[in-house]
Amino acid sequence: MSYTELRIRLVNELVREGILRTPEIIDAFRKVPRELFVDESYRDLAYVDSPLPIGFGQTISAPHMIALMMEELRPARGDKVLEVGTGSGYQTALLAEVVKPEGHVYSIEIIPELAERAQRRIAEAGYSNYVTISVGDGSKGLSAHAPYNKIIVSAASPRIPEPLIQQLEPGGRMVIPVGPPHMQVLKVVIKEEDGMVRVRDSVACVFVPLRGKYGWRV
Repeated sequence: MSYTELRIRLVNELVREGILRTPEIIDAFRKVPRELFVDESYRDLAYVDSPLPIGFGQTISAPHMIALMMEELRPARGDKVLEVGTGSGYQTALLAEVVKPEGHVYSIEIIPELAERAQRRIAEAGYSNYVTISVGDGSKGLSAHAPYNKIIVSAASPRIPEPLIQQLEPGGRMVIPVGPPHMQVLKVVIKEEDGMVRVRDSVACVFVPLRGKYGWRV
């Protein structure tokens, strides 16, 4: 079975399970080739619904978890999105597919080697015009391009970093895993038009730690 056939089969399963629901997000999952964003030795597992190692103690999240996060985030065409934790670049490409052509994804990664590798893969997948990858402490956000319509954090924080709340525009939305290293809860943060912030719990999850000033000091 080809990668394309495996991709469509996985997407159809996530739709049947009710995890993928939004047409634009479903379309992105159908278009973005996950096999480009995993190491060659793991490409046969690209469409298994499981996390995979990407080096430096990091992982590419399972497709169902990325789908859950994107459905909670509700990215839309034209959005300016901040992604904390570029990792493999797969989620970055999915976001770019949804927000293009008017929108843009600003992604920040603390590990330079992963950022460089993700940049190459983003280019190979054809999304360079819609993505800017930076190296730095993502727990501080990326103030140079703030405010953002949406913020998505792909690493676990002990609390919601205040700079990320500040960089979320009124009417904006953020998803972030929060909790101790062994188990977290995916939090959905909504900043109202008047600046009030509401937070609700979504699902239990396990992510690698968010390193940085407002994350874990590891």
